[in-house]
Amino acid sequence: MEVKVLNTSDELGKAAAAHAAEVLRAAIKERGRARLTLSTGASQLDFLKHFVQADVDWSKVEMFHLDEYVDLPETHPASFRKYLKERFLAHATVGRYELVNGEGDIRRNIEQLNARLNEAPVDLALIGIGENAHVAFNDPPADFDTEEPYLVVDLAESCKRQQVGEGWFRSIEEVPKQAITMSIRQILKSAVIISCVPYQVKANAIKLTQENEVTNQIPSTILKTHPQWTLYLDKDSVSAVDSGRLTV
Repeated sequence: MEVKVLNTSDELGKAAAAHAAEVLRAAIKERGRARLTLSTGASQLDFLKHFVQADVDWSKVEMFHLDEYVDLPETHPASFRKYLKERFLAHATVGRYELVNGEGDIRRNIEQLNARLNEAPVDLALIGIGENAHVAFNDPPADFDTEEPYLVVDLAESCKRQQVGEGWFRSIEEVPKQAITMSIRQILKSAVIISCVPYQVKANAIKLTQENEVTNQIPSTILKTHPQWTLYLDKDSVSAVDSGRLTV
């Protein structure tokens, strides 16, 4: 792994976006196309702001994303489909994209996603880390073993509190009980993983990630096993890590 610490979330987003664009350009140069997985949430806003302005032939990029709530309409402010359409797809005209649909026939939706994802390897995955150290919606204790690319999971109370804290829902009772998420094993199959994790609210999750061995009680620790993982932090999110335990 490699850790890069920037002063602010905006500087973090700009640096990570440049890195991500470089990975995509290399894949396009080598194979004529690139496959990308995006994460969502408040921590990704600065990254996406810079990423959509990057020098990338978006027509040769296929986009997937990590997760979506079950039975939440796309019109809801917390919908990740809505988030990506407004903050990414409206600005980057990708050649193809697949959005996780948590409405209707969930099993069929997942089967279609799994089939599409299995068509070819993913070149780059942008993977955030939650306040409870979740990866996508793989809350602790996370399933490190399933080979299913996408699956339905129950959301932990700590995860629901984060969603309320970020302003996506008015109360914890409004947060859906379940979500569709990309699995841990599928995430780790990506050739390159970049994680943008700014803000003070993520400081404890980063401390836990950095200072512990791999455990499904701290799902983000599994990312340390990936050969091409870069973790982008700002001064706030790195603030709780013992300087002697920081891998840079």
